[in-house]
Amino acid sequence: MTSTSVELAKHANSGHHVRENSEYTRLVISNELHSVETDILQPQAEARTKSFMWWIKAFLWCMVVIIFLFISWKWGVPFIFQKVLIPLMQWEATAFGRPVLALVLVASLAFFPVFLIPSGPSMWLSGMIFGYGLGFVIIMVGTTIGMILPYLIGLLFRDRIHQWLKRWPNKAEMIRLAGEGSWLHQFKVVALFRVSPFPYTIFNYAIVVTSMRFWPYICGSVAGMVPEAFLYIYSGRLIRTFADANYGSLHLTTVEIIYNIISFIIAVITTIAFTVYAKRALDDIKKAETSGVDVSPSESGNLEMGKLPLERPK
Repeated sequence: MTSTSVELAKHANSGHHVRENSEYTRLVISNELHSVETDILQPQAEARTKSFMWWIKAFLWCMVVIIFLFISWKWGVPFIFQKVLIPLMQWEATAFGRPVLALVLVASLAFFPVFLIPSGPSMWLSGMIFGYGLGFVIIMVGTTIGMILPYLIGLLFRDRIHQWLKRWPNKAEMIRLAGEGSWLHQFKVVALFRVSPFPYTIFNYAIVVTSMRFWPYICGSVAGMVPEAFLYIYSGRLIRTFADANYGSLHLTTVEIIYNIISFIIAVITTIAFTVYAKRALDDIKKAETSGVDVSPSESGNLEMGKLPLERPK
């Protein structure tokens, strides 16, 4: 009788443990598995949502760009040609002689960067009026003076520019790279800056806070401006050809139209390739400079500002 009661008690205890284990398995382990599945599936769902939203935004931006291009082609381009471009070409043909007009364009290219005014329209006019030969000379002479003047003016306000750059430590870090290394390194980085999307009118002033020397700055700037000069001359000639064909007496053949379209596509692809190459080259130089230092972004910005020299470059 006693052994039977003991066995019943054991069976009861074992049944109780089985129930406890089953309850533990059902409540705890199932909850843990559910949380693990949630941790795995939630990032995937968020990634799909972000991807879907990105495609929606890309589609909307494409539609906006297409509508803008259609409106520009339908009404904007004819207005610019008829009300601005054609009268401007007629005015320059009668108001100034070619030597005086060349001096006016050189002066505009020289002084516009001093006041942070874009000099692209003057480059277009140089290409439209004077072509590749004399137009290239005008652009290079004017832009060279336009790069020297801000550099000399910036030396007078070097401390103020240094304080101003503290607001943008990442830009200051990129600018500092141009002032380091040998003559060849400085020449290469300045040339890359001229080709890259970095605004060169600001670069002309900001470079004075680094150890950049004058001659690599000028030589690198001139070398980096050559592709941009030819691009502006080509686009200026293309705009004039298009204006004469649509609103003048010039008649283009099918071969000439195909040639202009192909050359325009090549020019756009070349410009993008130059820009991408310059940006990647600057990023590689930046990574090579900072590869041995592991700091936070804010500390990195302060460190880069501290690296900018306070003495005037020789």
